[in-house]
Amino acid sequence: MDFPQPLVPARLLRRYKRFLADVELADGRTVTVHCPNPGSMLGLDMPGSEIWLSPVTSRGRKLPYTWELIRVADGLVGINTGHPNALAQEAIRRNHIPELAGYERLRREVNYGVNSRIDILCERGDGAACYVEVKNVHLKRSDAAEFPDCVTARGTKHLGELMAMAAAGHRAVMLYIVQRADCRRFSIAADIDPAYAAALNRAMQAGVEAICYSCRVDITGIAVTEPMPIDLRSDDPVTRDSRGAPGYDATRVQFRVITQKPRKRSEP
Repeated sequence: MDFPQPLVPARLLRRYKRFLADVELADGRTVTVHCPNPGSMLGLDMPGSEIWLSPVTSRGRKLPYTWELIRVADGLVGINTGHPNALAQEAIRRNHIPELAGYERLRREVNYGVNSRIDILCERGDGAACYVEVKNVHLKRSDAAEFPDCVTARGTKHLGELMAMAAAGHRAVMLYIVQRADCRRFSIAADIDPAYAAALNRAMQAGVEAICYSCRVDITGIAVTEPMPIDLRSDDPVTRDSRGAPGYDATRVQFRVITQKPRKRSEP
């Protein structure tokens, strides 16, 4: 996914009311921009941070820029939660996610379940369907990318919907897209949302698959690149904090660790 226009560098002054941020542009002007992220953005909203903005071209938008990236240490992190669905769809179509290869048709935002819409519905000519729920990941603690960064009742509901699809005989996949490249593994932030950790445990026991991919992030664009191991070990300090959650049994958590070597591919 390439940014349609060159990004504008800025310095973060403050983020507030979740969807607003005051920033200082290179010419010294202070402007208010849209922050396209409803989460806590833990570790990603420090005043003084170097950030990048996309110019708004749509008529009717009151704010002139949308916050896209932030520099953390030596790398960039994507904070726009509106991108992962498009990133996932692009990666599936380009066969960059082997686990989801072989489907002739991809549809976005298809109604299913109880008042829900699946992020991506993958379909084959023989009628086989795969329901893919996509989640944005940008929280990092220690060497792990983690989800969620705040309590997500909506995310827990989506796991229930995927369980229902699996029970009906369909393939159901929880796909985590990490908009950063500095993490070695993926884990669930059970201390932040133990209910989600418990729901994922139940979902995986019911046949829902979980996979995770990291991204290349730079000021020209973002692209899904490599598989990331999913680590839900019971001795993980974060996972261990979820043991008090109703229905959570750390000894029975199913997880997959992707061990294949990274494949070289041309950048999209």
